[in-house]
Amino acid sequence: MLRSIVRRTSTTGAYLTRRGFASESAPDRKVAILGAAGGIGQPLSLLMKLNPLVSQLSLYDIAGTPGVAADVSHINTRSQVSGFAGDEQLGQALEGADVVIIPAGVPRKPGMTRDDLFNINAGIVKSLCTAIAKYCPHALVNMISNPVNSTVPIAAEVFKKAGTYDEKRLFGVTTLDVVRAKTFYAGKAKVNVADVIVPVVGGHAGITILPLFSQATPKANLGDEEIEALTKRTQDGGTEVVEAKAGKGSATLSMAYAGAIFADACLKGLNGVPDVVECSFVQSTVTDLPFFASKVRLGKNGVEEVLGLGPLSDFEKQGLEALKPELKSSIEKGIKFANDN
Repeated sequence: MLRSIVRRTSTTGAYLTRRGFASESAPDRKVAILGAAGGIGQPLSLLMKLNPLVSQLSLYDIAGTPGVAADVSHINTRSQVSGFAGDEQLGQALEGADVVIIPAGVPRKPGMTRDDLFNINAGIVKSLCTAIAKYCPHALVNMISNPVNSTVPIAAEVFKKAGTYDEKRLFGVTTLDVVRAKTFYAGKAKVNVADVIVPVVGGHAGITILPLFSQATPKANLGDEEIEALTKRTQDGGTEVVEAKAGKGSATLSMAYAGAIFADACLKGLNGVPDVVECSFVQSTVTDLPFFASKVRLGKNGVEEVLGLGPLSDFEKQGLEALKPELKSSIEKGIKFANDN
């Protein structure tokens, strides 16, 4: 079962990896995980070790990574695993990476907002992105560290200053919002979750998360109240887990799964698999905001095309207008931090 998890593309439902590439013929791809010894990083390292598209798996954290790397390296799959710890080994961890996944930083605790995380995680992201610009400027960067609505703009500013910015190669990972929307919709609509597609647009925090249930397939005749409740549950999914864990962590396991799904889609795109589409928070002209999450077609250069929102219900139109001020403020906060520090 685990072996099939990362093979399945969440948009098409096809096992493209197995069909399209035997592991012997798949190109060599190095994936680096920054924050690999943490709550998200460890299960994410495990899931990426199971992915046959990865030939080199580079695990980095400030401490604890040699142990995680030793453990994961015993799994009998394609990739060679290396562990790196401390600032002095960061360059080695990054060199030659095709995809860099960043779950580094502190997790949410009960009562914390994503904004509370900002002061700690913003500095961590800035220093890691400075190293990415130096050691693997052409890598696809998958940003998981919260608040994503601010950390993606921080990364963009760091890369601009270094002269390496390519908007096609920077992604805020919003896949967990999609994963939740699919799960909650399938439960309410009584349909097979494996067949469900739900685009989620906007940002990656609270009301900035806008699931487009009007576009969900298979279609289900859910009432307005049910759609509103599903929307709110999707928006508050992270809080639901934080509260359930009662101070002992955040949504680490489901986030690792979502991170592995998105990284797999990036690898498929790099390898030339056609029609790989995922939602992601990217530089965008879909709205008047400089960054926005919507469906994105992935390819050999990262973003091949940022897709539009499609037709929205009245409820979704209201949600779109309501999220814009908060998302704008989060983006500006990230840009200001990058330029002031």
